[in-house]
Amino acid sequence: MPDQSGKCFLITGANTGLGFETARVLARRHARVILACRNADKADAAMAFIRAEMPNADLAFLPLDLADLESVKAAAAQAQAERRLDVLINNAGICFNQLMRTAQGHELQFGVNHLGHFALTGLLWRKLAESADARIVVTSSTAHRLGNLDWDDLDARKRYNRFKRYMDSKLANLLHLVELDRRFRAANIPIAAFGCHPGVAATNLAQHSLTFRAVTPLLGRIFNSAAQGAWPTLQAATDPAAASGQYFGPTRLGESAGPSGPASRTAKSRDPLLARRLWDVSVDLTGVDPGLAPA
Repeated sequence: MPDQSGKCFLITGANTGLGFETARVLARRHARVILACRNADKADAAMAFIRAEMPNADLAFLPLDLADLESVKAAAAQAQAERRLDVLINNAGICFNQLMRTAQGHELQFGVNHLGHFALTGLLWRKLAESADARIVVTSSTAHRLGNLDWDDLDARKRYNRFKRYMDSKLANLLHLVELDRRFRAANIPIAAFGCHPGVAATNLAQHSLTFRAVTPLLGRIFNSAAQGAWPTLQAATDPAAASGQYFGPTRLGESAGPSGPASRTAKSRDPLLARRLWDVSVDLTGVDPGLAPA
């Protein structure tokens, strides 16, 4: 990875797992890293750990609760005060939890994984556009392959399956990537949009599933550690040769493990009609219109 001196990266969910490992590496490469997290104590602990390795690390905490759109707006307003913002990494996510709702009443997995990041991106892209080589990274999952958005019940008022809703939210992430890239290119806006997924990595993402909690210690031995799972994120965020619209993930064991490289995605996740429909629905549900005309 090239030296990142002078650049500023904002990472959601950077106090643990993939987000923390991404922040750690970028700090080593001399970037300014903003840890956008819900819990100040956990963010402070993460920054203390990084500074124990790199005393001069340029780190900052940004309060952000993706389950509350008012918090998203406040975080975006605070981030606007940064001297520069080069890369937004939409990393935070939850999965497999029981039915819960955001502050605005949306189903929590869809609300945090997609709607919160949609709103944050919509509020920050103009700030990003001020920097050369600006990037937005959207974190998805191989689970998107089984996603199928229930357009008549996006907020789970009629039915709820926690596994299906996670898969749907990861499909939404890739559709967001498609539409971001398309609208930026159509408007000649110099921001590159990328997607990534970690494969199977030993993180606490699936903490709401007893089965996944039980096997997590084995995942790092068989597949990827959290540090290795962050490789696709880092490639998307920094690779000078990457082209906007690319999707990165592990390249071994059916994209479950190994070094980062180009990843596969379903035809549905690249469907421009679905991507535009989701964009319009997301504007309605969040009340945030990014102001980017459709391609």
